[in-house]
Amino acid sequence: MELTSQFIQLIFSGLTIGSIYALVAIGFVITYNITGVLNFAQGDFAMLGAMLAITFVSMDMPMGLGIILSIGIVVLVGGIFERTAIYPARNASLPTLIIITLGVAIAIRGFAILIWGTQPRSLPPFTENNPINVLNAVLLPQSIWAVGISLVSLIAMHYFFNKTFIGKAVTACVVNRSAARLMGIKPEWMSFISIAVSAGLGAIAGIIIAPISGATYEMGLMIGMKAFVAAVIGGLTNAPAAIIGAFMIGILESFTEGLWTSGYKDAISFALLLIVLFFMPNGLFAKASGKRV
Repeated sequence: MELTSQFIQLIFSGLTIGSIYALVAIGFVITYNITGVLNFAQGDFAMLGAMLAITFVSMDMPMGLGIILSIGIVVLVGGIFERTAIYPARNASLPTLIIITLGVAIAIRGFAILIWGTQPRSLPPFTENNPINVLNAVLLPQSIWAVGISLVSLIAMHYFFNKTFIGKAVTACVVNRSAARLMGIKPEWMSFISIAVSAGLGAIAGIIIAPISGATYEMGLMIGMKAFVAAVIGGLTNAPAAIIGAFMIGILESFTEGLWTSGYKDAISFALLLIVLFFMPNGLFAKASGKRV
C-alpha cells in the first residue's frame, strides 16, 4: 500500500509540473509555426507574470484582478517584443533571430532583478490549500488548480485556432502564407498575435506555479528550457505532441526526484532531448515545418 501511495503521489507531482511545461511549450509551438522563430524568452514571460501577480496581490489588490492585470501586461510586453525585436529582423537568419530572443530574455531577467531583487517570492494559493488524501497520497488543491487551468487554457487555444476567424487566419498562415496573403490576411499581424498569445500563456504558467514553488527572477530559464524539450519532442509543430511531451517530462522528473535524487532530474530531461534528436529528429508525430513571416 505504501508503494502504491508513493506512486500516486509522484503521478500527482508529475502532472502538476507537466501542466506548467505544457502551457509554455504551446507558446513555443505557436510562435515557431507562425514566425519560424525559437523564442527563448518564452520562459521569462512566465517569470514576469508570476512576479507581477505577486506584486499586485501584495498591494492588497484582489487576487483575480491582479492575475488578469498581470496576464494583460505580459501580453502587451509580448506584443511590444514582437514589434520592436522580431518584426524588424524578420528577414534575418535563424541564428540571428534566436540571438535576439536570448538577448531579450537576458534583458527581462535584468529588469526583474532590478525591480524584485534576488530573494524568492511567493503567491498565496488560489483557495484554501488543505491537503486532500487520495489512497494515502497527498493532493494539494493548488495542484488541482494548476492542472485544471492548464487544461482549460489548452482547450481555449484549440477553440481559438479552430473556431474563431482570427485563429483560422493564424492557422492559414501556417499552412500556406502566400495563399493567406491572397485572401487578404496579413501574416505580419498574425506574427504579432501569435507572440502576444504565447506571452499570455507563459504568464498563466508562471502565476499557476508561483503558489507551489515560489518565484524568482531566474525561474524562467529552467521552465523555458524544459518546455523547449517538450516542444522538440512534438517536433515544434504539433501542439498535442508537445503537450504529451510536457507531461512525459513532468512525470519523468517527478519519479527521478522521488525514487532517485533531485540532482539528476534536469540531466534526465535533457538526456531525453538528446535521445529524441538522435532517433526521432522530427519529433513525435511531427506534421509540418515552421514558417517565418
